[in-house]
Amino acid sequence: MQTHVSTPDIDADGRSDPKPPSAWLLTPGPLTTAASVKAAMLTDWGSWDDDFKLLTARLRSYLVELAGGDDDYDCVPIQGSGTYAVEAMIASFLPKDGKALVLINGAYGKRIAQTLDYLGRAYTVIDKGDYLPPRGEEVAAALAAEPAISHVIVVHCETSSGILNPLEEIAAATAAAGRKLLVDSMSAFGALPFNPADMPFEAMVSSANKCIEGVPGFGFVIAQKSALASAKGNSHSLSLDVHAQWDYMNKTGQWRFTPPTHVVAAFMQAIDLHEEEGGQPGRLARYVRNRDVLVDGMRNLGFETLLADRWLSPIIVTFFNPTDPNFAFQAFYDAMKAQGFIIYPGKLTVVDSFRIGCIGQLDEQVMRGVVAAAAKSLQQMGVASAVPPKAALDERAVLAG
Repeated sequence: MQTHVSTPDIDADGRSDPKPPSAWLLTPGPLTTAASVKAAMLTDWGSWDDDFKLLTARLRSYLVELAGGDDDYDCVPIQGSGTYAVEAMIASFLPKDGKALVLINGAYGKRIAQTLDYLGRAYTVIDKGDYLPPRGEEVAAALAAEPAISHVIVVHCETSSGILNPLEEIAAATAAAGRKLLVDSMSAFGALPFNPADMPFEAMVSSANKCIEGVPGFGFVIAQKSALASAKGNSHSLSLDVHAQWDYMNKTGQWRFTPPTHVVAAFMQAIDLHEEEGGQPGRLARYVRNRDVLVDGMRNLGFETLLADRWLSPIIVTFFNPTDPNFAFQAFYDAMKAQGFIIYPGKLTVVDSFRIGCIGQLDEQVMRGVVAAAAKSLQQMGVASAVPPKAALDERAVLAG
């Protein structure tokens, strides 16, 4: 099996030699992409041309297959960032008189609730805070208590903390109650298993610049064809109407409005690399190894993860800030960037933290470089220990069980 990670040599200090042409992006998207993916954007395409229509058709077919769908499912790409696609899905599949149960354990679950506020759709929530996932039995109890709920909406991997939510048991509880499931699999699809036979869903969304390792510019909805047909008239928006986009694509092979042609071409190259790496299982194996090398190395420096091991995802890991008074996140960020690694601030409202992504064209050698760069950054800052505040560890122990 051939992977396409363009990894420079890492010396004993963790520095890349030669230094990559741009910094490694240790984020949950945009992310570091292969040189061939970038090169694919050097060709111009006519959005109405038959060759570009073939790209769009192959894109849709591959993604349905990757989702484990059959002829009952279809894929509808949507221009814009991932949040555009999430809003498109919610507005198109949740009827105006429907009601959603939103499962929240981080910033992206909260964004779904905010989207519903904008849409004026009814909803209720299960909010588990930052440390824990919603469980199937909680979903079952909530659905039994509120017959008006028609849909459950969940984030597959909540990247504000790094929690991988137990989608199978949530899907099972939703199906057992006769309700419909909408999934934001933005940062998980393409690496984590996703199959309607194991996790029944009405619709899910992801994005080009996540685990398939393309570049930003479009998201996509994968949904049951019957649900797509029934979605007519639900959407509040001309440009985010999934049914209208689906219907037009099926009739013409074209996107309704100007597509991100270069982004689509890059995505098709990313699909080729995804297949060559072994598809979803191959991609997952590399990301898991990235996470394990990162977590082991950072813990050896004294850092600790926000989450208990059982909830750590292979997508992104959140670490507590050290308690040492010499530690300041911006200085740490700048020191890491100077060594060629761009990390991510935390999005948590209570705990001071930062995040390091495991996805993109990265491998375990790069992750060892990240750890070495972190050690050097701490030394430059005069941080004697990366151990987090005891109160943060105690809170994790209480809340995570």
